[in-house]
Amino acid sequence: MREGTNRRLVLALGAGAIAAGAGVGLWRSRAGGEHDAAVERLWTLDFQTPQGSTLSMASLKGRPLLVNFWATWCPPCVEEMPMLDAFFRQRSANGWQVVGLAIDQPSAVRTFLQRTPVTFPIGLAGLDGTALGKGLGNQTGGLPFTVVLDPKGQVRERRMGRVTEADLQAFSRFG
Repeated sequence: MREGTNRRLVLALGAGAIAAGAGVGLWRSRAGGEHDAAVERLWTLDFQTPQGSTLSMASLKGRPLLVNFWATWCPPCVEEMPMLDAFFRQRSANGWQVVGLAIDQPSAVRTFLQRTPVTFPIGLAGLDGTALGKGLGNQTGGLPFTVVLDPKGQVRERRMGRVTEADLQAFSRFG
């Protein structure tokens, strides 16, 4: 009788593990679907630049792209800007694009860029940028947040917090 109870327990645990695995798989597929929808939406967006022109994300499709969500009031964001700019200058000849999406007031961004100019495009995303970042995987809404897309438009990396030189080197393989 004890052996029958053990078998039932093992079968119940196995069935529970299968159900849990299926649930996690379903959750991941749905989450992936949400991220896929956010990526598709990204390519349809246009942002005003601090200079008053339009930055069309569709114009960047087909090339490796690093998208960095940042703000002037975020110390790690400010610290990584020169490194991101160097990455862009070194790799733009190989097709790499870098875009900074500012989650900030346009006047603060303009003032910041006068003191700390960068050569890559900046889009004024405002608070809508927070929702976009969440759709791309930044569930906490923290900054800085970086997303790397390959030339096919697939998200290859997501990085919460300040990127490092080692991160940028690793991102290069997607270009």
